Amino acid sequence: MGKITKKSNIASYSKPKIIAEISGNHAGRKLRFLKLIKEAFKNGADLVKIQTYEPKDITLKKKTKNFIIPSGLWKNKSLWDLYRKACTPFDWHKDAFKIARKLEKNIFSSPFSLRSVDILEKYKCPIYKIASFEITDFKLINYIASKKKPIIISTGMAQIKEIKNAIKLINKYHNKITILHCVSNYPTEIRDSNLKKIDTLKKQFPKNKIGLSDHTKGIATSVLAAQMGVEYIEKHFNLDSKRTADSAFSIDSTQLKELKNVINYMFLGFRKEQKVQKKNLFLRRSIFSKRKIKKNEKITIDNIETYRPKIGICASKYFKILGKRSKKNIKANEPIFQDQLI
Repeated sequence: MGKITKKSNIASYSKPKIIAEISGNHAGRKLRFLKLIKEAFKNGADLVKIQTYEPKDITLKKKTKNFIIPSGLWKNKSLWDLYRKACTPFDWHKDAFKIARKLEKNIFSSPFSLRSVDILEKYKCPIYKIASFEITDFKLINYIASKKKPIIISTGMAQIKEIKNAIKLINKYHNKITILHCVSNYPTEIRDSNLKKIDTLKKQFPKNKIGLSDHTKGIATSVLAAQMGVEYIEKHFNLDSKRTADSAFSIDSTQLKELKNVINYMFLGFRKEQKVQKKNLFLRRSIFSKRKIKKNEKITIDNIETYRPKIGICASKYFKILGKRSKKNIKANEPIFQDQLI
């Protein structure tokens, strides 16, 4: 997806960026919502994601059978009631983006309607997220893509063909796309996380960055995904154990910090070579005189040897200097330097 801000430059091969998803964990309280953003950044999130919608942007205010969730975490709730409880009021967004600017961090959102996109444009939202359930909403995807901002798209429930169709639509405008492997089950059992799909997505979409939207409990699945080379890891974030719409599959501050620390530790091995090794270069071998070498004497295997430390000509030049002659007398057991030979 490229450079977003000075503090979020994405290297070609680097540790994954952690996205803290606030979603409905604000429990309907603005102060809690703003605190969630601050605590997420404080404890290791590289980016924070919110959701931008009102219930009428997603569903109808009906409680007939077709509008009732039949099973799972939100069993017997109507779609309207769930989204009414979980939504982030539009008038909270201004302060959310203000906090991010103050902290020099990036906050972005999943819009669920065209008017939601328009609201986010007012706040110069730097990235747009397309939620798994919206991957077939071409009207929404087309409008988001037309803004030519980087897009992160989740792929829960989607077949490869459906993902390709969504990508093809976005490609009419750009290819700044990150594809997140996702299992749309809340929470997802680790045994159902299907991380092999990450490799499938890498092969199918070599021009795009691949990440993980993780709905499992804890951080184990995210750590495994980091080892597989994902670019982003998205986790739902909660302040505490307070029961909220998404608390059953969210991590808290301690777990977020642990995830950040584990990833940092894992990727220490990918750092460029530092000075730690350079101090030991002297333990390599260089070429020494085995006995006294007279002026104009030919260099042969009988009068030179390789020893530590590396002072003179590197031992790798051994065969190259055979047959050369000495410009002057060289004492026995002394390093030989290039300017001593002709």
